[in-house]
Amino acid sequence: MLMRRQRRTEESGPYWKQRNWQLSAGFLGAVVLVGGFVALTTDHGGTATTAADGPLTVSSVGPDGRPAGCRTDDAAGGALPTSAPKDLTWRTLGVTRIPVSASAGPTRTTGPVRWCYAHTALGAALAATVIPSQMSGSHWKTVSRQQVVAGHGRDLFEFQRATVQNVDNAQQSAGTSVGSYAGFAVTSYTSRAADVSLLIRTGQGYAETTIVLDWTGGDWKVRPDSEGSLHTPVTAVQGNPSGYVLWGA
Repeated sequence: MLMRRQRRTEESGPYWKQRNWQLSAGFLGAVVLVGGFVALTTDHGGTATTAADGPLTVSSVGPDGRPAGCRTDDAAGGALPTSAPKDLTWRTLGVTRIPVSASAGPTRTTGPVRWCYAHTALGAALAATVIPSQMSGSHWKTVSRQQVVAGHGRDLFEFQRATVQNVDNAQQSAGTSVGSYAGFAVTSYTSRAADVSLLIRTGQGYAETTIVLDWTGGDWKVRPDSEGSLHTPVTAVQGNPSGYVLWGA
């Protein structure tokens, strides 16, 4: 654990207009804002894209209620993790690196979608870290349709995301400062939902945000808020943050 945190600051206004949304590139995969908020573009010549079917959009599930081919170690259940998994490895995703656990997920990759998380608090923490990180590239809508809870919030997210330039690699990031994942804290957990706070290391120190997830369709999915944000406002942490499990990278 890190030492006790001091005060923190928060930006106001719509999240997609906040400077700290670029700071959140550590978990949104280096999203680059473009020329303010504009009307939804068409699929030709803009950043909007069509969604493809995938493993979490099909109805085939196994006898345990999981998507076909998904197997994880769920023995820990709702026990809150106190350390990173021993089988943790790191994978490059666009311009950032994401934590991956062979036991807790994501254990499967189908096209742009990394899926199959343990039905545990640790599985929720990994899902909260990885799912939003897939939203910067050109296949973001496929990820959204499979790993974001359907409803008005998702519709708003997709509307807003369609105004943002796709970033699939470091060359396209145009020098955007990218944070890195430092740690996590599961602040609320049931078998159906979880709140996960993410600690992000930036060039100026640390920042934090919270992701809400639902267990639906046999896997963890991000639940956006009523304004279409996948996370709470990113807040810069003054001093040393506390209460987080460090990933150890």
